Amino acid sequence: MASLKIVDSTNRRAVAALLSPERTRDAATDARVAAIVSDVRRQGDRALLRYAKTLDGLSEPLEISADEMRSAAAAVPRPVRAAIRVAARNIRAVAKRQVPRTWRVTVTTGVRVEQRVVPLDRVGCYVPGGRYPLPSSLLMTAIPAVAAGVREVVAVCPRPAPVVMAAALEAGVSRLFRLGGAHAIAALAYGTQSVQRVDKIVGPGNRWVASAKALVASDCGIDFYAGPSEILLVSSKGNPGWIAADLIAQAEHDPDARAVLITPSRRLATAVAAEVAARMPEEGPAKLSLRHHGGVIVTRSMAEAMALANAAAPEHMVVDDEAMAAQVKCVGSLFIGKWSAQVAGDYAIGSNHVLPTAGAARVRGGLSAADFVRQITVQRVTRAGLSRIGGAVIDLARAEGLHAHAESIVVRLGKTRGTGASVDAPKS
Repeated sequence: MASLKIVDSTNRRAVAALLSPERTRDAATDARVAAIVSDVRRQGDRALLRYAKTLDGLSEPLEISADEMRSAAAAVPRPVRAAIRVAARNIRAVAKRQVPRTWRVTVTTGVRVEQRVVPLDRVGCYVPGGRYPLPSSLLMTAIPAVAAGVREVVAVCPRPAPVVMAAALEAGVSRLFRLGGAHAIAALAYGTQSVQRVDKIVGPGNRWVASAKALVASDCGIDFYAGPSEILLVSSKGNPGWIAADLIAQAEHDPDARAVLITPSRRLATAVAAEVAARMPEEGPAKLSLRHHGGVIVTRSMAEAMALANAAAPEHMVVDDEAMAAQVKCVGSLFIGKWSAQVAGDYAIGSNHVLPTAGAARVRGGLSAADFVRQITVQRVTRAGLSRIGGAVIDLARAEGLHAHAESIVVRLGKTRGTGASVDAPKS
């Protein structure tokens, strides 16, 4: 069996192919998705049910009752139910710490600013229903929403298996629908007779779901545009067998998943490639993923390895130690040390596995409870406070040519000229 390809960091084209591949939108998919979204938006349940029957194979009621969820969950093996509880407990513990806090600061005498944190009213959680059931995706999206105080959490899944229903109960989902694809996203974004409109849609999905989320983003909040999963390991002294296992595990997600090792050690590169060849499944997505999107980059130094890793801004990164971790600037989720298996983060560490891909980690991290609240700024100004800052407001407004802005202060204070008022140091 062919081993993992090894390229030198001096081969810029090969490095770019592994770390920053060109990602283009599928125009045909986007056009079909636009038609589906438009149909559901205009026709509501009539179109929604038609697509659900045609594309999802819906033959049961659209909404799953609480009794049905409890009955299905009871059939899930006890060890799996226990595992769901462990994962949920850990995800909940992390999510509770992620909720932004209300605060107040006095910026100068008579001027106070407050941050008020208000949960969203209703969110939609998309749970894929492909080759295998994904209860972990439901836990990762619904639990942070509940921890943030969201009143109603709606989950959709085209074919929810009993284990997904068990996760829905554990996570505190309000409603669960047998829905998938672009029509599910449209229903959540715009509402139908059966599905109420949500404030935000979160969760991973296939290209149809990703396209639909991008399309509705101007009307409904989304987490981010998600592409194929990615893992980047940066190591000079790791265990070749463990690294190979991590690469194959990530590649198992999808034929387009990306799994790459960056190392200054050619010996480690060769050993990992041999381990991948020995462990590679005979068929399936992992084999295709590693053949087309996997590899090892051998660098001239560890500093170069870290620079390449930061430039790639991967979804997941694994590094050897704390010294390397201190150099990481751009990543969705970081794992430090040989025992911090990235796969554990997919399930039970408590960190979230809904993460930015395709370089989006340059500007944001993964899904968190903070994604499910509104952070509202509140201002309180007294007459004395406005007198202290009014001159600065007038001067800046006039400098921008916005004289009506300046007049709004003038009519209150009777000032005709700015004073460039000073501001005291903020007081918490």
